[in-house]
Amino acid sequence: MATTGRRATTIPDTQILRPDDDEYDAARLVWNAMVDRRPAMIVRCRDTDEVAAAVLLARSEGLEIGVRCGGHSVVGHAVPEGGLMIDLTPMRAVRVAPARRRAWVQGGALLGALDAATQPYGLATTAGNVSHTGVGGLTLGGGMGWLARQYGLTCDNVESFEMVTATGEVVRASSDENPELYWGLRGGGGNFGIVTEFELRLHETGTQTLTVELDFPVGEPADAVARWRDLSTTAPRRATYEATVAAGVVTLGFVWVGDPEEGRAHARGLEVLGRPLDQRMVEMSYLDLQRRDDSVDGHALRRYWKGHYLRDLPEAAIEALLSHDPTVAASLQSYGGAIDDVPDDATAYSQRGTVFEYVAAARWTDPGADEERMAAARASAARLDRFASGVYVNVLGDEGATGVRRAYPPATLARLTALKDTYDPDNIFHLNANIPPSAASRGARR
Repeated sequence: MATTGRRATTIPDTQILRPDDDEYDAARLVWNAMVDRRPAMIVRCRDTDEVAAAVLLARSEGLEIGVRCGGHSVVGHAVPEGGLMIDLTPMRAVRVAPARRRAWVQGGALLGALDAATQPYGLATTAGNVSHTGVGGLTLGGGMGWLARQYGLTCDNVESFEMVTATGEVVRASSDENPELYWGLRGGGGNFGIVTEFELRLHETGTQTLTVELDFPVGEPADAVARWRDLSTTAPRRATYEATVAAGVVTLGFVWVGDPEEGRAHARGLEVLGRPLDQRMVEMSYLDLQRRDDSVDGHALRRYWKGHYLRDLPEAAIEALLSHDPTVAASLQSYGGAIDDVPDDATAYSQRGTVFEYVAAARWTDPGADEERMAAARASAARLDRFASGVYVNVLGDEGATGVRRAYPPATLARLTALKDTYDPDNIFHLNANIPPSAASRGARR
């Protein structure tokens, strides 16, 4: 395991927040307002050496480690009760080399910062659908976004990683340096260390997009959804088909990244869906598209979700989709294209045959409604259980080991466990969709 030769430094007191400090409460807030835990300390790291020092500090004090980037884990893995939060948000720089089509992104950067740095050159890489998501969490779990059908998942576009290990060492992973770790970081989540820099490949995407949405009443559109499904299977890679069911309305359509006129020509095929209640065709910049689904309520909403991967969408699954709880927003997003071009064993992300991703999401403000709203999301997702082939690791919440087994096939999970044995045999980094070390590894260290 080659290292960069760096050694951990001490952390200035100005970078450490404790419960009595003025900025502490704001620093521990994350995207889901249900998460209200109090770390013993929050270390706001400014560089890789301070991350390494924070890891060693936590280990010396016997404190559980949480790692905060965008803070979008629905169960709030970043915030360890009584532990040490390693806050990467000061590490948010993005450096672009447009001629080389490369970007170097620090571990605390948000997707919006990446897009803002690359779009002046007409460049981008696959980067989620919400600008305030962290680049780190998204990429390490796979990274779906509007460009994935054209250029692959975010993890498919990583050239190299810089990572701090559980022992405070700094390692680099690429196709020719620690290649097994490079394999595992592309989909294996935050199980092996803290990534402090990503080198990403960029693509000439231009700056224009088109969104197309047709609304139908929820009681009528089973045939329309089936026709929308069929259209999606032959759609150009610039089109990512999406559907939502919420508040008694089914919205069917697609997002097009590229020349809007070509998108409008493709949209004429949606006439087979029937006469909608309403329809919208909106041109916008790629930057605006990436901000379209941002939460205007910030971190004030309570949230819960469940998800599935689907390899097909038979009529019975469509009926289950349309019969979901009306307090839950259900969505489908199409996969395929460049995602499926990559062999299943090329990366730790290994759900390449997915046709649609399904998510049942609830959000609310009243703490007294927690159990009711979570139960509604679970029940809605359960209706599609028998059609599911797996789950996206970045959508996992409170499923524990059961969810991890759904996210990774047995051979992939075995390979990830071997990596865990090498890089984190004590399971220091366990606040994630956790892949524990093997029993043999744990036994050898007792």
